[in-house]
Amino acid sequence: MSYRVITSIFMLLLSWGAAAQGPSISSAISYSRDIQPIFTEKCVACHACNDSPCQLNLGSGEGAARGATKVPVYDGDRSTAAAPTRLFFDAFGKHAWQQKGFYPVLDAQGSQAALMARMLELGHKTPLQPNAKLPEDIVLGLNRENMCAMPAEFDGYASSHPKEGMPLAVTGLTDQQYQTLQRWLASGAPIDEQALMPSAKEALEVVQWENLLNAPGSRQSLVARWLFEHWFLAHIYFKDGEPGHFFQWVRSRTPTGQPIDLINTRRPNDDPGTQVYYRLWPVQGVIVQKTHITYPLSAAKMARIKSLFYSGNWQVNALPGYGPERRANPFATFEAIPAQARYQFMLDNAEYFVRTFIRGPVCRGQIATDVIRDNFWALFQAPEHDLYIIDPNYRGQATPLLAMPGQNDDVGSVLSLWRDYRDKRNEYEALRRDSYAESPAPSWSTLWAGNDNALLSIFRHFDSASVNKGLIGDVPQTMWLFDFPLLERTYYQLAVNFDVFGNVSHQAQTRLYFDLIRNGAEQNFLRLMPADSRDGYLDDWYQDGGKFKMWLDYEAIDDDTPTALKLDEKDPKRDFAQQLLARYGDLNATPDPINRCDGAYCSRPNIDPDLQNAEQALSSLTSRPAAGLRVIDQLPEATMLRIETTGGKREVYSLLRNRAHSNVAFLVGESLRYQPGLDTLTIFPGVLSSYPNFMFNIPADQVPAFVEAMENAKDTDSFEKIVERWGIRRSHRQFWFYFHDLSRYVHETDPMEEGVLDMNRYENL
Repeated sequence: MSYRVITSIFMLLLSWGAAAQGPSISSAISYSRDIQPIFTEKCVACHACNDSPCQLNLGSGEGAARGATKVPVYDGDRSTAAAPTRLFFDAFGKHAWQQKGFYPVLDAQGSQAALMARMLELGHKTPLQPNAKLPEDIVLGLNRENMCAMPAEFDGYASSHPKEGMPLAVTGLTDQQYQTLQRWLASGAPIDEQALMPSAKEALEVVQWENLLNAPGSRQSLVARWLFEHWFLAHIYFKDGEPGHFFQWVRSRTPTGQPIDLINTRRPNDDPGTQVYYRLWPVQGVIVQKTHITYPLSAAKMARIKSLFYSGNWQVNALPGYGPERRANPFATFEAIPAQARYQFMLDNAEYFVRTFIRGPVCRGQIATDVIRDNFWALFQAPEHDLYIIDPNYRGQATPLLAMPGQNDDVGSVLSLWRDYRDKRNEYEALRRDSYAESPAPSWSTLWAGNDNALLSIFRHFDSASVNKGLIGDVPQTMWLFDFPLLERTYYQLAVNFDVFGNVSHQAQTRLYFDLIRNGAEQNFLRLMPADSRDGYLDDWYQDGGKFKMWLDYEAIDDDTPTALKLDEKDPKRDFAQQLLARYGDLNATPDPINRCDGAYCSRPNIDPDLQNAEQALSSLTSRPAAGLRVIDQLPEATMLRIETTGGKREVYSLLRNRAHSNVAFLVGESLRYQPGLDTLTIFPGVLSSYPNFMFNIPADQVPAFVEAMENAKDTDSFEKIVERWGIRRSHRQFWFYFHDLSRYVHETDPMEEGVLDMNRYENL
């Protein structure tokens, strides 16, 4: 190891250590030892990320000290963009946050106790009736209008909302937890939190990666900028790193070995205004799953990046600048970097990239999710069959047409801006359609099958969604086929360029363009189907007003050029899915006998016999439309089933409601396009949502009775009997044990993905 690297590691640890040292506090109660664990167990499930009520984030001492504000992050009506309020990014320290409009919840106000103390007292003196349905006057969910009472307004709040102390509408603190918190608040709420520190081995890897991205040279600088824009959302972890240690790429004014001087622009591709150093800093605070989008770094990954980006003789004549035009078209901004390298890099970790724009981490995604169906499969075009990769002439024609809207947020120009980008996109779709019509017909080799990221399943849960490897559930109504231009545009439009604090114009342009992206992914897939079946599928996907939208906004599909795939003429899409499963069985990391039972046995082999019997029973609920399974009408989007075996073990399943729509092509009026009689259920082992809506705890030998009750439930009263017998309501005495057991299950099955789940959407069934 070189002297320079050793010195850099020493300086890095020294700088982090200096930043981590807070004031020395001698107190009987320690924030880090006694207080944060209570917040993590009883508060963080609601108070984290942008959808934290009143922006009170209790995942760290910094968030608790910051306090609350009346200004919501999510506001679809604001005409001007809001100032960003990202914790650990946009301000540091209580006073800096107060200058941004936050008010304290920990400090006593004159003779009055701290606001948090009074909220906790209100909640503690009005306990809930165990496992009873909550009173109807307690409004829950994301439609709740939070009062965000300031200290001087508490008495009025308590008078008008006497049952709505904290924790809100859930089994509350134990007496010991309550007393500990009140003693801490009465003593001035001292915070002795220490910043997370990397191990010496992790520090070595940090230096190696920072050296790679900060290497001198134009080619190195352009690649580093592109990599940063594709990594800025990632929770980075190192192979053999410390459990629970994650890192995040940021831009700094200072190089490795010096304390990070954060460049906190709104977007990761805004002009930094100074020389940039790409730095890795530890992710602080409690890990919550909804923002936890993981990405591994290793020696093998570094070798792969060097092979992709630093081999060959390509050159950079001049580094691109910044600004709206550069944000709008990353294909032009980074055109010097070989397209093959960019696409292959994204394919290697395709699940990560699809998660960034499907799952989050803005924490409330209806601006994106209401343009997608409730379940679909995603496939990827092989680079050697992607004209943008292999045909320089095509790439030159396509690149100017791939610019994306949202850079100009003038409210008065939203429609004209939208029309310009729509027309440009449709010109690209016409170019793509005609160019591919002259290319070899698509075959199985058209699909990329490089690793287990090649086949993905997406489930939408109204305003959130999940992404998982493998093909889960019955054959969906739609499938998406990404090529490089589509994957990169989706990532930039919904992750890099999207500003959750933006105004109505920015958000509308983002939503409208994502509608075009979905349509493009569907068109790409239709090329695999027999030519004479394509119009029929399109008519099925765009029923009712969707046909008008096709005429108004979408480019016509190719319904003439044949496919090379041999598919059953009666149902080519299902035959395609079955052949896909057979051909790529090694990549389909999650075989699914519960939802795709093709014989007498509808359960996974080699598991506990109790669970096999349970899965066999549960399989009868799947793939049946609501017209024949009325209970679906009573179910929320994402329900968890906790099945307990006689041997004392348990398995967790996700029971997902797939809402059917006549089309998903419009900005408003989604409920008018529901087709409730066609809704179905998917049941799959694992926690397939960061936002559970409800939970049942069922002994394995009672699963057949549970299934029978579900099959016979025809109305609200009969479903309520099911909830009474097996449901875990918010008021259940052991609610928090069961709720956090979902996270423990994730830790046991996929530890890197563990994080506190969100309960803002947990329903009052």
